[in-house]
Amino acid sequence: MSDGAGSGPPSLPVFGPEEKVCGNCKLWAAHSVDHRGWVGVCRLQPERGLFPPSAPFCNKFLQRGVAAKVAEETARRERPVRGVGPVVVRRRERDPNEVVDLEGLELNMTRAELMELIREAVGEGGEAPLANKWEGGTLKLVPGKSDVQGKDIPIDTFFHKIIMVRDKLRVMEQKLNAHPKLSDAEKVEMQSYITRIYGSLTSFNLLFRDKEDHFVGSKTEE
Repeated sequence: MSDGAGSGPPSLPVFGPEEKVCGNCKLWAAHSVDHRGWVGVCRLQPERGLFPPSAPFCNKFLQRGVAAKVAEETARRERPVRGVGPVVVRRRERDPNEVVDLEGLELNMTRAELMELIREAVGEGGEAPLANKWEGGTLKLVPGKSDVQGKDIPIDTFFHKIIMVRDKLRVMEQKLNAHPKLSDAEKVEMQSYITRIYGSLTSFNLLFRDKEDHFVGSKTEE
């Protein structure tokens, strides 16, 4: 790694392609300089805040320049031929695992990962729809004693609380997976606890309209 010298802000550090650091990842973007030198943010995990490019990368790592080099080599090999006939454009089904490359943003991820990134950016991560049959419904809490007053809770309010719990668990998973000081064994152990929590919450899956929003625990808990 090399740093620029001078009275002004230091140059961005340059890492070798074999170095397993966030500075070699397309998702890391430089932000500012502090006592640690250059710091930046992860586009996919903004909750991590500002951290230096020398931080070890996580399982979302996407090496810089890989897709660009492939495209450049392909362009050199293939010379486009301008057609003289009419152009027919056919729509095709989009594969959610198709890799897309957005020029300028240096992003190289699957379409599903890109949509998840967009949902997080606009704050729509927790907007899972309630099943139609529960819309406008009420959750009644009936006490075991007749002299104690019960309580009615709108189901959509209760459902919103469940969604908040789910989103907090997802953020916890992201932070655990990206934590630089936890070993792989410790991450697996912590993930097992989160999986058990998901398993305990599968009772609430009947509230969700779409199956892909369901809680999923371990196979023995489903």
